[in-house]
Amino acid sequence: MAGSFVGKLISPFSRAARAERTARQASERAQLRQTARKAGVPSVSVRDLSLSFGSVSALEHLDLDVADGEFLVLLGPSGCGKSTLLNCIAGLIDVTDGQILINGWNVTWEQPKDRNIGMVFQSYALYPQMTVRRNLSFGLRSARVPADEIKKRIARTAEILQIEPLLDRKPSQLSGGQRQRVAIGRALVRDVDVFLFDEPLSNLDAKLRSELRVEIKRLHQKLGNTMVYVTHDQIEAMTLADRIAVMKSGRIQQLGAPHEIYSRPINRFVAGFIGSPQMNFLSGELESGPPPALRAGELRIPLDRYAFDERGAAGGHCVLGVRPESVAIGADAAARPFSREVEIEIVEPMGAERLRSGAGLAVRRGDRRPPVMASGTDVSPPGGSLPATARPARTG
Repeated sequence: MAGSFVGKLISPFSRAARAERTARQASERAQLRQTARKAGVPSVSVRDLSLSFGSVSALEHLDLDVADGEFLVLLGPSGCGKSTLLNCIAGLIDVTDGQILINGWNVTWEQPKDRNIGMVFQSYALYPQMTVRRNLSFGLRSARVPADEIKKRIARTAEILQIEPLLDRKPSQLSGGQRQRVAIGRALVRDVDVFLFDEPLSNLDAKLRSELRVEIKRLHQKLGNTMVYVTHDQIEAMTLADRIAVMKSGRIQQLGAPHEIYSRPINRFVAGFIGSPQMNFLSGELESGPPPALRAGELRIPLDRYAFDERGAAGGHCVLGVRPESVAIGADAAARPFSREVEIEIVEPMGAERLRSGAGLAVRRGDRRPPVMASGTDVSPPGGSLPATARPARTG
């Protein structure tokens, strides 16, 4: 009888009971995920989210839906609120107002461990005294996942990330890129619904960043999990994202596919922030035409091939955005009906093309002329001048 009583006390904590409980929880999560997918419920929903620190507003009335399996990038300058929003989704910061839902489940006040998310931090956050294997298994061991299941998950993760030879090393014996792979692996072994990345590549050199961008993209294509990724690097955003949310001062300025944000920016901030080198801005007055045109001093640029969303009143002030690759220079510009001489001040060889910075395309304002940036293969040195103009079909 005593033995039976002890058995009842011990059985809920036995290896078999833990394995059964883990399998049941995984099944419940999978069922919830499938139900959400069939119903078309977003994987992550942020509804009217606000966050304040005293009188300082960090996030203001944000609404955002992330579809199941989508790779969403939060992009913006330092202090725009992108990492703060990610931390709110992760449960590391309590929100002031609004709701956060994961697969239709309101997790606004749930603990991070109960949100079924995996997070990869900027600073690897690896335990230096543990091997890679033990770093990967730490969260699973803390959750009392059975040893056989832990072994399977580590083997699968190590194969996906190609870190099998590193499993018995410690972090001090790894390169920066290898450490970041381990950090990603620690999130991957948990078999979660949503992966959150907080600028994971910012500590790496340019070559490693390029290599790991490809690996993260490949990982997403292979797994199909929902991923929310924070960065200030436009190249990362443009190459990784299904959609980009451009943020400024705690608000989302524009949400769309990379090509949409690049070619059709919604305002001047987005236009100037997206693109490297940044967009040229020419100020002038709008002439009604026909055809409609921008008048900047003696320069008149036809806009008959520009798709207006809303045309302003004739004579009103307007700003024309021109990407550097949309600036025609040299003989190409001279053959067009409108061009101006541009003084070439700086030439930056970039391999396949050369980037030129100069002045003179826009109207003179006092002693300062706005700079003009153009890209191309012309080998003209700095100090001279070239005809330059904007290609009408490629202005914004």
